Amino acid sequence: MDKRFEGRDEPVIDPGIPIIDAHHHLFDRPSVRYLFGEYLADISLGHTILASVYVETLAMARADGPDLLRPIGEVEFANGAAAMSASGNYGPCRVAAAIVGHADLRNGDAVAELLDRALAAAPDRFRGIRQLTMEYPGDAPWRFVTNRPAAGILASPGFRPAFRHLAPRGLCFDAAVFHHQLPELSDLAGAYPDTTIVLDHMGQPMALDMDEEGRTEVFASWREGLTELARHPNVVCKVGGFGQPFWGFGFERRTDQIGYLELASAWRPYAETAIEAFGVDRCMMESNFPVDSRSCGFVPLWNALKHIVKGASETEKTALFYGTAARVYRLVALDP
Repeated sequence: MDKRFEGRDEPVIDPGIPIIDAHHHLFDRPSVRYLFGEYLADISLGHTILASVYVETLAMARADGPDLLRPIGEVEFANGAAAMSASGNYGPCRVAAAIVGHADLRNGDAVAELLDRALAAAPDRFRGIRQLTMEYPGDAPWRFVTNRPAAGILASPGFRPAFRHLAPRGLCFDAAVFHHQLPELSDLAGAYPDTTIVLDHMGQPMALDMDEEGRTEVFASWREGLTELARHPNVVCKVGGFGQPFWGFGFERRTDQIGYLELASAWRPYAETAIEAFGVDRCMMESNFPVDSRSCGFVPLWNALKHIVKGASETEKTALFYGTAARVYRLVALDP
């Protein structure tokens, strides 16, 4: 999985651009250990990461207690890492300044207890929840997913009764879907206009193992669904997640080191489509590390994202790399 150490000697582009990494993880698994120290090592490489948003992977969930409440363990874990970072003893970056935890929204109104417990556990940082809802026939993508989601979550009887508890608490919903599910997400956004929905990884076009013709068809379908979803002003978009194999780039199979120019060339059509659809004030850049280290290192990843938007104005770059994430996840105390 891990190409994390690739590209560490690559010069950092525009090191002065302030960044809030809008999406990363910390976990300890047999495949990779990526905890507070590993993330600090990556952000020390030259990009100006001022803060980060921790997003759930069910890491450190409690081993016992009611299933509904076990995700509290991950919120406590992330809040502990954030507290270490907030001490200032580990550098200027505020790691996990915002926390997106997990909730199983199939539980309906009972989810309210979990949300309140999470807010109590991390009152200064808990900002929302994510539940993986990707669906795809067959087994192709699931070899790359640690926690395979159940089918039919978005349409389950409890989902919308649970979802309605987010907005009154000021919480957002990070949505993880494949491209063919974008219409379903658009329907959800229309039904709950007061709830902020954050589209993770641009709604991931699922083109794994496809030839060029198949990838072209997927791109067209994804672009149509993304454009329709962007009509809902309560939806914002994370630009990234390109290191996952689902896109069909094949970088995860490469044994040579991949530089930012090659990454940017492959990623550009997707990033530009998303930014055009949502606008810079509703887009935020993400590393999705360490998951995206399947394809590239931390330095080339951010270099590629910067290169893709090199023609943007300074105001537009500030929105993409800092401002949108700061607003959506309420990190207003940070100074870029």
